Amino acid sequence: MKAIALFSGGLDSTLAMKLIIDQGIEVIACNINTGFGSTKDRLAHMKNMCEQVGAEFRSVDIRDEYIKEVLFSPKYGYGKNFNPCIDCHAKMFEVAKRKMEEWGASFLISGEVLGQRPMSQNRESLDKVLNLSNCDGLLLRPMCAQSLEPTTPELEGWVDRDKLENIVGRNRDRQMELAELFGLKDYEAPGGGCLLTDEKFSNKIRDFIAHDTFTVEDIPTLKYGRQLRLPEGAKLIIGRNAEDNDILEAIQNKKFIHITTELFGPHCLLSANANDNDKVLAAKLMLAYCKQDFEGEQTLMFGDVGLTTVSDLSRHDAQKYFI
Repeated sequence: MKAIALFSGGLDSTLAMKLIIDQGIEVIACNINTGFGSTKDRLAHMKNMCEQVGAEFRSVDIRDEYIKEVLFSPKYGYGKNFNPCIDCHAKMFEVAKRKMEEWGASFLISGEVLGQRPMSQNRESLDKVLNLSNCDGLLLRPMCAQSLEPTTPELEGWVDRDKLENIVGRNRDRQMELAELFGLKDYEAPGGGCLLTDEKFSNKIRDFIAHDTFTVEDIPTLKYGRQLRLPEGAKLIIGRNAEDNDILEAIQNKKFIHITTELFGPHCLLSANANDNDKVLAAKLMLAYCKQDFEGEQTLMFGDVGLTTVSDLSRHDAQKYFI
């Protein structure tokens, strides 16, 4: 017997897998990559949690499908920000269901807890996810199973319902007890993890789609650096630190050109269709974020074209353009 778990790397989904594995069922931890997870690479952490409970880790990239089918046209709308949580969960379960035959699985599991998130994990929302994903009966939620209707794995006797949990609400005492009981280490504190729930990131998406069509290649341009919209429409991204600079430098996106300088400072991206006025402003703003040990005119490279200007703006001047 084998199950596919929707795996986020968090404690709840890890515990849900352990509850099923302890009943002698093989579990594949399926992490669905929508493109809007943390800006930090969590691969090592997710693999570590899987190793602790004995699950096999696999990742499925649905970024393009997610943008085209979910992000901008969710059936059940958005949460507080740009987060289509119900449609997002349903898409993940739909994708996992597609993998069942290929991976030899008989049912799905998730770490969802009834009432833990008042909007996306109330009973009505959980039912909407089942209906939208067409997973009714196949999806077992081990953390709160005893508060929900029995699923096919329970009714068929593949899983002992009495060994599943009955957690309801936002209190996490029982999760802490289980983590200690199972000897889990280095698990993450509960939190968001999805950038779409973040107000500032949501504003960046809204700004982007007001000026351009959004594609998979545009995702990293929103996740790193200071984001500015210049007066005549160009988008400017200024690296915050060495890590940002390295990531921005590696981005290959036809919508942007790279701005470089010999000075000690940030790496920048600018809309490829920026006009001359925005280019000059971008150069001055970039110089404002360089180490101020230079004088006079400076030449910055916009792709392979040089632009010479002086540094007469400050970082305070940049504030008015922040998205």
